[in-house]
Amino acid sequence: MLTIVGPRQNGFCDRLDRRSFLQIGGLALGGASLSLPQLLRAEQAADTAGQQPSRHKAVINIFLSGGPPHQDLVDLKPDAPSEIRGEFLPVATNVPGIQICELLPKLAAMTDKLAIIRSLVGSDGRHASFQCQTGRRFANQIAGGWPSMGSHVSKLQGSVDPAVPPFVGLAPKMITSTWADPGQPGFLGPSHAPFLPNAEGKKDMVLNGVDSDRFGTRKSLLKNFDTLRRDVDASGMLRGMDKFTEQAFGILTSSKLAEAIDLEREDPKLRDRYGRGSEKPAGYGDAGPLNNDYLLLARRLVEAGVRVVTLAYGRWDWHGMPHGTNFSNAREHFPMLDIGLSALIEDLERRDLLDTTTVLVWGEFGRTPKINPVGGRDHWPEVACAMLAGGGLRTGQVIGSTKRNAEHAKDRPVTFQEVFATLYHSLGIDVNTATINDLAGRPQYVIDGVQPIRELVS
Repeated sequence: MLTIVGPRQNGFCDRLDRRSFLQIGGLALGGASLSLPQLLRAEQAADTAGQQPSRHKAVINIFLSGGPPHQDLVDLKPDAPSEIRGEFLPVATNVPGIQICELLPKLAAMTDKLAIIRSLVGSDGRHASFQCQTGRRFANQIAGGWPSMGSHVSKLQGSVDPAVPPFVGLAPKMITSTWADPGQPGFLGPSHAPFLPNAEGKKDMVLNGVDSDRFGTRKSLLKNFDTLRRDVDASGMLRGMDKFTEQAFGILTSSKLAEAIDLEREDPKLRDRYGRGSEKPAGYGDAGPLNNDYLLLARRLVEAGVRVVTLAYGRWDWHGMPHGTNFSNAREHFPMLDIGLSALIEDLERRDLLDTTTVLVWGEFGRTPKINPVGGRDHWPEVACAMLAGGGLRTGQVIGSTKRNAEHAKDRPVTFQEVFATLYHSLGIDVNTATINDLAGRPQYVIDGVQPIRELVS
């Protein structure tokens, strides 16, 4: 929580207690809490401060927590044995020769706006969003940890608007916490963590009983309170604290972010088109909800100036009874995804945001080709799928294929890092030159040694 005016007690001449005066808490920024931010120092360049480009580049990264069944979603195998092919039929799309699941009719009608990857390889097999947030294997960490893409973008490109954080995470709280990870800042520190506008974060976006003039005076005083020397702060933590605090002040003194997350401002008919949904955890209760309001919220955040939005959607870990079969769960999840994702793409296009916003949908791995005895599909890191839209990419195509039983990539395997190289490319970041110094001062590339997917960007 943020406290500008504390309780009246002995202390300073204006009867403010120093500790209460300086208390600025979580603000839901990546879960970090700062109780004593020392100095304020805006890190925005002077020639761009307060200026918002008409169309900034953005990414909406939709994580299907648990791992969707690729052979039921976009890579159906109708000629495979019954224990492989499952219960669903493929349906033709508006792109000749491309078929997807019959439960995705709205997406089938706009497949010309999708790029479908059927040969995603290199999963490290963890039930976690880490690889889908960084592109890297979890085991190959460095000191401080690898930053997520949103944190890299925050560092390299900064905020579009001082009142709007560049990186926002919409993952709800989950029992399986690794699914709820919206992306961590790693060695970049808390100033580049995602803003988390959950219920607690919304409380911190209100100035309680302090008018803007008095708030500005307190901000000015706070800037000069502490005398810690920055030139002895080798870790850079104080600079991170400063940016954290500056962002907190920007959020508090502008209504822009609060308005962006207020879905009551939207046309109810548009919310109906997105499919709304529920806050109730989907499936059997340890993952995210099927709440299509999150997809609408992602669009509103991008429109407000956010560069990277991450969200977790549903529960896709379908091992079978007693929690429903792979197919009974799919009959709930697939139509909701179909409604929400198609609405998001339409909405972005209608607002002239689709060419500058890349939408990515994927999970941490695929599912076993063979249906298990209780009607489920188990973990399968050998191959998975992904869908992309927008961002100026060449859509209306399928990249890669799998073998007859969808068990391995047959041709054109695509790695997680290639997907991230493509996202960075769409954001205007050159993966061949963009580096950020780690805690030891060594430059680290945002992604190592791979290029954007040539079929999408050439």
